Amino acid sequence: MTGIIHAFLLDGRGGGEVLDWDGVERWTPDAGTLWLSLDYSHAQAQAWLGMRSGIPPVYRDALLDRDPRPRVLVDDDALLLVVRGINLNQGAQPEDMVSVRCWVEPRRIVTLRHRQVRTLDQLATAIGRGKGPADPASFVTALVDGVLEPVVTVVDALDDDVAHAEDEVLANQVPELRARLADLRRRAITLRRFISPQRDALTKLGHVNTSWLGDGARANLREAADRQARTVEELDAARDRAAVTHEELQSRMDELANRRLYILSLVTAVFLPMSFITGLLGVNVGGVPARDIDWAFWALIGGLGVGSGSMIWLFRRWRWL
Repeated sequence: MTGIIHAFLLDGRGGGEVLDWDGVERWTPDAGTLWLSLDYSHAQAQAWLGMRSGIPPVYRDALLDRDPRPRVLVDDDALLLVVRGINLNQGAQPEDMVSVRCWVEPRRIVTLRHRQVRTLDQLATAIGRGKGPADPASFVTALVDGVLEPVVTVVDALDDDVAHAEDEVLANQVPELRARLADLRRRAITLRRFISPQRDALTKLGHVNTSWLGDGARANLREAADRQARTVEELDAARDRAAVTHEELQSRMDELANRRLYILSLVTAVFLPMSFITGLLGVNVGGVPARDIDWAFWALIGGLGVGSGSMIWLFRRWRWL
């Protein structure tokens, strides 16, 4: 383990030569464009960044920040770029996002990460096949597109889940739906918290003026920034729709509970006089009328039936039922 994840000397045609630390140390700008991808938690990588990278300390500290926000900073002809991507590692939650930190110069690209970032691995695979980025501008464009695509996919899936929950509420299929809606709202809020700053960073990136970032690359980056802005808007809409759906679900559940309580109240109103009369006649004291009359029980049953029927008729007439 040397701290190097990927190291290529780009040939300008989409391919590149694989380098080790010795090759990195021997590299000069005249040799071509260097892409060096490091695990910033490794001691050898940190030593190179501190003593051999030539990156100004203020930007080096920003690259090594424990939890950096998406940002774009320009220093003469160099660029600091921090973007966040969906965590596609096995067993990870998508909203547990990973950061990619980049220092880009006209002839050198340094990327830092700790957890696996699939976009960087895909770029390395493409370079190995001769179909990767040819220069820093195309590298930055490919990196931004690769980071953004899974974000769009996850947000679209979240939006579909919210729409499905809305359909279930409209169809009165509400069991265990509140927990699902709460989880969807939590995911939307978490994703927005991480993605919203990236919208501003990509917007700024699309207007950066450096010698190695041409008009075509800037146009592509502005399009990526627009996609990111639409993604944030979709997250806002999904969060608000989930909140409205949750309120509608709660309203329906409250209405259902009130309806049941209302029916129980009417049943109580029907049986309360019956309970009172039977309780009164069942007291164990002398003087209870009709104790010795054989047909008295059936007369009482008939009277209670007539009384209950009359109350139900009145409830229906008053539109209580």
